[in-house]
Amino acid sequence: MTAAAPGIPGVRKAAAVVLALGLSATLAACSGDDGDGGGKGGGDPKLSVTGAYVSQPPMTDMAAGYLTVRNAGGGADELTSVTTPLASEVTLHTTKGTRMKQVSSLDVPADNRLELSSGGDHLMLTNLSHRPKVGEKVSFTLHFATSAPIEIKVPVEPTTYRPKD
Repeated sequence: MTAAAPGIPGVRKAAAVVLALGLSATLAACSGDDGDGGGKGGGDPKLSVTGAYVSQPPMTDMAAGYLTVRNAGGGADELTSVTTPLASEVTLHTTKGTRMKQVSSLDVPADNRLELSSGGDHLMLTNLSHRPKVGEKVSFTLHFATSAPIEIKVPVEPTTYRPKD
């Protein structure tokens, strides 16, 4: 038994090293700094756009745009502007009750979405280059406070169009 005794401290030291490495890896995975959205407000935004469309405008100089920005990331962002060759100006609007108000940005919450819809928050396109026709595709570039711009092609839908949930 005395021959085995010198090996025991070596085994204990090796086990302690393995345990320390395992704990370090576990703590690093739980830190929330890796952008996986584990911590509230931690991580980076991961944005995508769905359901975008422009209603065919009844007038020749103004149209409205709608879309949903989904954020699968753990960090929030803001939609700060939208550009399109269809309009010389695109403004962001919120709607509270029956009151519409122009704003400088719209929040894209972490692990959530920003919905721009008829009767709610929306885009106003003014000074149109032409009156778009149903079926036409319009290019939009969405600009954000922290994320890279997103370019999309947006269909023109009839004035009475309402997306299905």
